[in-house]
Amino acid sequence: MKLKKKLAAAAVSGMMLATCLSSAAPVVQTSLSAAAADDNNDDWLHAEGSKLYDANGNQVWLTGANWFGFNCTENCAHGLYATDIDAFLKTVGDHGINLIRMPISTELLVSWMRGTPDPVSSVNAGYEPPTDQVGEDGTVTKAGTYVNTNKDFVKEDGKTLKNSMEIFDVIMQKMKDYGLKVMIDVHSPAEHNSGHNYNLWYYTSAASDGDTMAIGAASGEKITWDMWKDSVTWLAEKYSNDDTIIGYDLKNEPHGKRGYSGNKCPEDIAKWDNSTDQNNWAYSATECGNSILDVNPNALIFIEGVEQYPKTEKGYTYDTADIWQAPADQSPWYGAWWGGNLRGVKDYPIDFGSGSRNSQIVYSPHDYGPSVYNQTWFDKDFTTQTLLDDYWYDTWAYINDQNIAPLLIGEWGGHMDGGKNQKWMELLRDYMINNHINHTFWCLNPNSGDTGGLLGYDFSTWDDDKYSLFEPSLWQTQESGKYISLDHKRALGTGSTSISLSDYYSSYDASEGSNIDGGSKGSHGDTKPIQSGTTSAGTTTTTTTTPETVVGDITLDGTVNVKDMILLIQYLSGEKVDSKGKDFKAGDVNGDGTLNGLDLALYRQVLSKAISGFPS
Repeated sequence: MKLKKKLAAAAVSGMMLATCLSSAAPVVQTSLSAAAADDNNDDWLHAEGSKLYDANGNQVWLTGANWFGFNCTENCAHGLYATDIDAFLKTVGDHGINLIRMPISTELLVSWMRGTPDPVSSVNAGYEPPTDQVGEDGTVTKAGTYVNTNKDFVKEDGKTLKNSMEIFDVIMQKMKDYGLKVMIDVHSPAEHNSGHNYNLWYYTSAASDGDTMAIGAASGEKITWDMWKDSVTWLAEKYSNDDTIIGYDLKNEPHGKRGYSGNKCPEDIAKWDNSTDQNNWAYSATECGNSILDVNPNALIFIEGVEQYPKTEKGYTYDTADIWQAPADQSPWYGAWWGGNLRGVKDYPIDFGSGSRNSQIVYSPHDYGPSVYNQTWFDKDFTTQTLLDDYWYDTWAYINDQNIAPLLIGEWGGHMDGGKNQKWMELLRDYMINNHINHTFWCLNPNSGDTGGLLGYDFSTWDDDKYSLFEPSLWQTQESGKYISLDHKRALGTGSTSISLSDYYSSYDASEGSNIDGGSKGSHGDTKPIQSGTTSAGTTTTTTTTPETVVGDITLDGTVNVKDMILLIQYLSGEKVDSKGKDFKAGDVNGDGTLNGLDLALYRQVLSKAISGFPS
């Protein structure tokens, strides 16, 4: 069958109908022609099963690090008292980090939303003289001759520091300049260097009188559930047409359990069940995630776990009375790291109400080693298998293994002790590499007491030993070792050690591949072995399968999904499309020998389940 491409009025009509289906397609917010040219809207991501893809249907791997400070009393990312923002982001990019997880406080976001941005401290910035100065003898002193540090953080006089929101916006633009993507982490309700200790994403009625917002228009107010949801939604709308911020981690480390001193009230702990209680993290994350997707349907929504989950298979719930302080062998609950327990996903998965919205879900547990706390699973000569058996698999790894959704380990890391903690870091690192698990290392900052960081206190010098442990987990080509950006046009940092996403898929993927999924050529995943069985211990058996030919399956992955529709949209709009490993004949779903809007209309009906299948 010889296919023709027909882009007529009917095709355009079909495209406009079809684009409503997919939150992954850039055409949701812009015209087709604008999407191809607009740097701000071509890097959005979406999920298919446990993998993340760009709008062209190519797999990506998020391999990054945390950079905190906007969550703290300084209201600005740390280290800018010691280094220049351009020098900092260059070295971060040149070291292969493609994603920055950036903690921030709700208190700071509320100040921005209300138009009264809180001030920053501990930032060294100036530009003197602010303009070229001509002396009496005609000698010209160039602007910035005497002081030239973080010059974009000061106003036109060269010395007055901008406010926290203005500096944040400057940093986001510079992230874009250096090919770095950002995920925002709502780290704590308050501007607080220990804000991660708060159980919840808002203050409960039982919170102390001192738990109020301290600065600006919000001074003295309690941080409410609505403030949390509305302020992060406000930021998502502000950046809805800028793909520098690719997603939002809705709350750092929800936690709390019955029996803690001070946490004996059930409403003061983060739980995961089917209630509509505000402290039910599953409910709150669903409401907040949908609120964000209302203003930016392309954003990824990162959802952490809780600390404590009841043994529902034995009939226990969070409301089970009088037994929550039982000995471990009689305990009605499963424990975990703060934010690490995703057992609730099997009973109460997050559901945003539609297939396209659910394709934006990424579950994001935190995991640490014995240097942070000596959990029971470290009491033996642990291995990858014992970690899976004792903790990882049933707590979070099953989500990836059973192809439920992608995972991103939002925090992992620790001290290089030459012993158990270092062994744990190496085991987790290799498990993430081999199983395509996204991650952001904790952290770049040196001033994290229980982990240390990748950088020294000058925020310029790298800890070579720790970086050497971390570096193999960064997305990179197999042979030339080029780090791979998540930006289609920009390499990372100076570009001396990296390539853009488009360069990788046009020039490197087929020839040398990358370390995605442990290493292969052709990292689209079309011909990868698939897992065919999982034991209760988390071990898997694999078989290699060849996808069947399916009408509508342009990507040849064995199913008809949003990726196929996006490719057809791009093909009909005249965009340059990589046809390698794809079959556009399959897009002629009505069998008339022409690719046009009628085919797109049928895709829309099938994917929305308005009809059960394509015409035979």
